[in-house]
Amino acid sequence: MFNKDDEIWDEFQWEVHLKEMEQRNVQMRGIFTSDIRDDKPNWLRLLKEYHSKLDVMNAYIEEELLIEESYFPDDEDWEDEDDDDSDPFFSLLDEESEEDWSSLFEEAEDEDDFEFSDDDDDDDEGEEWKKLSDEFTLSDFGVIENLNVYLEAKSYGADLLKHAETDPEYINNKKFTEFISSSLSISAKLAAGYSYGFGIDVLGANIVYCKKALNFANASLDNLHNLKKTKLLKPARYIEIHHQLFELRNDIGIYIQNLRERFYSLL
Repeated sequence: MFNKDDEIWDEFQWEVHLKEMEQRNVQMRGIFTSDIRDDKPNWLRLLKEYHSKLDVMNAYIEEELLIEESYFPDDEDWEDEDDDDSDPFFSLLDEESEEDWSSLFEEAEDEDDFEFSDDDDDDDEGEEWKKLSDEFTLSDFGVIENLNVYLEAKSYGADLLKHAETDPEYINNKKFTEFISSSLSISAKLAAGYSYGFGIDVLGANIVYCKKALNFANASLDNLHNLKKTKLLKPARYIEIHHQLFELRNDIGIYIQNLRERFYSLL
């Protein structure tokens, strides 16, 4: 669905493709940030709208996903999901099958005469069980809330937002806001990668976005070092944040390596 001539794209081919998408998304990012004056980051706006810092993180990630268009592949052959003709269920209803369904209901005198199968309910229960199971986290059946590195990144971002509110000087300091922005982007990029899934045809895109998360983690370490020079952070707090960010950066690196091994094992 995503690749040309049935070729499986690796992370480097996906990287080229996604860079083109990024350029197209510049205008969309402008729309999302047009109501923010003085080029202030959107997390500042969200910080005023939500009390819970995890709610701020969730709203921030949701907006970033919309900007990245992670859920909508850039494929000219992609069919409109709202079109009934493209729905797998409706595609089964050709003229012959429509007659079969009609005759089936006509044979039933009332609702009690027609027994519906519980198979669908069993399937739903099975899918729900998979979502709750850590075993299926790295699959199209899992949910990102079971991904430890993502939860680690989101918790780290929420902690920074709490710290940002402890002193107005933090919000007014450009180096500090740059540090926060790069840090919050880590979880957003991990979520963008996860949204592509773990199939062989899209795993390369997942890896690319995780590499973006790693780049933001490295940028955050640099920004934190620059922030240290301002003496805005107390030494104990600086060491605490640095340790947390350093561990997160390493965990993302391990996660990327695991995804790469998965990709090549599926080839």
